[in-house]
Amino acid sequence: MKEINFCQGWKFKKQGAETARLVDLPHDAMIHESRAPQAASGSAEAFFPGGVYEYEKSFFVSDDWAEKSVVFKFEGVYKNSTVYLNGEEAGGCAYGYSQFYIHADKLLRYGEENRICVIASNDDQPNSRWYTGSGIYRPVWFLLSEKSHIDSDGIKISTLSYNLARVRVDTSYIGGDTVTIEVLDNGQIVTVGRGKSVELEIPNAKLWSDTTPNLYQCRVTLLENGVAVDEVTETFGIRLVEWSAKGLFINGENTLLRGGCIHHDNGILGACCYAKSEERRVRLMKAAGFNAIRSAHNPASTALLDACDRLGMYMIDETWDMWYNHKSKNDYAKDFTANYQFDVKSIVDRDFNHPSVIMYSIGNEVSEPATEKGIKLTKELVDLFHSLDGNRAVTGGFNLMIIDSSARGKGIYKEGGGLNQDKTPDMSGMSSTMFNMITAMVGTRQNKAGNSKRADAVTSPSLDALDIAGYNYGSGRYPLEGRAHPDRVIFGAETFPQDIVKNWKMVKKYPFLIGDFMWTAWDYLGENGLGAWAYTPDGKGFDKPYPWLLADAGALDILGNPTGEIFLAQASWGLLKNPAIAVQPVNHPGVKPAKMVWRGTNAIPGWSWKNCEGNRAVVEVYTDAYIVELRLNGECGSIRIGRKRVKNCVAVFKTKYAPGKLAAVGYDINGNETGRGELEPAAGKISICVKPEEDVIRVEDIIYVNIELVGENGVVECNADTKITVSVEGGKLLAFGSANPRTPESYTSGNFTTYYGRAQAVVRADTAGTMRITASGDRLEPASAEITVVE
Repeated sequence: MKEINFCQGWKFKKQGAETARLVDLPHDAMIHESRAPQAASGSAEAFFPGGVYEYEKSFFVSDDWAEKSVVFKFEGVYKNSTVYLNGEEAGGCAYGYSQFYIHADKLLRYGEENRICVIASNDDQPNSRWYTGSGIYRPVWFLLSEKSHIDSDGIKISTLSYNLARVRVDTSYIGGDTVTIEVLDNGQIVTVGRGKSVELEIPNAKLWSDTTPNLYQCRVTLLENGVAVDEVTETFGIRLVEWSAKGLFINGENTLLRGGCIHHDNGILGACCYAKSEERRVRLMKAAGFNAIRSAHNPASTALLDACDRLGMYMIDETWDMWYNHKSKNDYAKDFTANYQFDVKSIVDRDFNHPSVIMYSIGNEVSEPATEKGIKLTKELVDLFHSLDGNRAVTGGFNLMIIDSSARGKGIYKEGGGLNQDKTPDMSGMSSTMFNMITAMVGTRQNKAGNSKRADAVTSPSLDALDIAGYNYGSGRYPLEGRAHPDRVIFGAETFPQDIVKNWKMVKKYPFLIGDFMWTAWDYLGENGLGAWAYTPDGKGFDKPYPWLLADAGALDILGNPTGEIFLAQASWGLLKNPAIAVQPVNHPGVKPAKMVWRGTNAIPGWSWKNCEGNRAVVEVYTDAYIVELRLNGECGSIRIGRKRVKNCVAVFKTKYAPGKLAAVGYDINGNETGRGELEPAAGKISICVKPEEDVIRVEDIIYVNIELVGENGVVECNADTKITVSVEGGKLLAFGSANPRTPESYTSGNFTTYYGRAQAVVRADTAGTMRITASGDRLEPASAEITVVE
């Protein structure tokens, strides 16, 4: 089977437009739209409009293809897509996150040009609680094979044992009479077999885990009358998942999940799914200390799974944010009942051979399990997953408070979608102090809302149907479950990042509690201001108005830069070698921020605040040391700011901002130094610095380019933000933006204002040679960088 990239040269237009333009896939139509305060999508989808979008591509079909099989694979189209071949309806998919296939043989015209057309209907807003994107935002593939061929997703590889490594390879196919199996390690055959379902022993096996992501290839050949008619190679890992009240075991090793939830968008690129973007995200998350991702709240992209396989990152692949009850007025609930079985089969067929996928999640914070109908559906979904894949656990991100409230007739969502207004009072006129008190209570209430015997009785039927129960904001139940439910295995499927210290202590204490997944590991588009510490008057409230753009809720910001929240997690996990310093923004003197509960701090690792001398500065030092001393080495010599006991992995110092080198030194209980961390200010003239993340890339590949305002010593200046314009020679600028959560600027304009001194461009290489990226700004010298592009 030949799998041919089918992403180049599509004609695209929004329905109603007079002319089409050429685009390459992946393509997010929504990110190119103009945002507007009155957009029906509202704060949830960052005020982007929806629409109906048309994609069209012509391709030649030779005469000899009449004897072959032609299939199109769509990894994801948002949403309610319909595919036409030569004017005839060929198929489509209601769910915007499910992979689907179009079998083309009966509709092709051989020996002539053919036309494929895809209609994506995303005009029924609002239909999501976060930014979705629109159109063909994931890759499309053209599959060409003989009439006798191995089915798409027709090879299923299961690990049977790991001490004496054995795998089973099951193959489904059309035509043919014989199947041969070869398992390869770095191109060398290590074992062979023959048969439709065959068990193989792998000698001297290299196991797959987050710390040893060893991968094998399985080459399956279909023969007919002794002649090879098809060949497919699948990548897999030898990985067995087991669980009990004693813990989660990967190949027999007790494993704790240092998890983070992420949405599917790729920041300034919108929903576009590039393999480089997905790998970069996994790489940065792993470097930050995460070993697990929860794909919230929809199936992850294939590219993300591939990256997790290669780099060693566990994945909980989630299905839906809703079942048949609406959360948004026009969301997938209207299509769920007719399509959920297809969605489950789609995710299992695609995920089966990915060793990184250790659990399937049947949904996020659904209220249906409060009823008998919902409990029945919970069990049906678990059984359906088990029938298709017996190698993984089935879980769900269940919010105990939501289920309990729904059972009492006090659900947080209205029957037709949207939050009940009495659950979200107007807080715009409150003082910041009062607003912060109320939002803090939200967190405390959720964590303890599932503790009652009534809540336990209501939630247990659905929780016990799961192999492993995921608790969203239910940490109050953790200490109770060992006695109340001795056979139940649980994890924190969604937690407040500031709770990581106490949560992780419980993860290490209770064997049945296998991990914690913070909301969220990486900032995202939409759900505006969910985690913001806002300095503007419009920052009070859960649905922030235009021009809010981002959730502002990530341990890593939308560009991938660390915040104080990741330092807290690293200290909790025991992964910080030296104290890490983060500083709450110094450039808002006298303004008390309105704080949302999904962020524990807005501190960043920066001690360069031009023109802020004398302003109040809150310095946070993260460490697992016993005591921390903070010093400032400036023009007046070395000044000790303070010395404090570390509590819950952080020591907080309040001081006045002054230029100089900020140094934090950690000590153990005996007074011995355990490590030190430093921050220093930008020195001298501020200029633009263009920093590509790679030196050499291939044609049609993308590259991330960080653009910063730095001093002569290369340190980023946090308080000299200015609008930057980016141009590209030898390539195409795909996106340019910053991590500013509240801005009317567009990622597709080529102009954007830095945020705390940082911005980022994503560029695609067009031709071999040299690609130049240039950034210029007001009263700043232009700066450039060159990247070598090879075939």
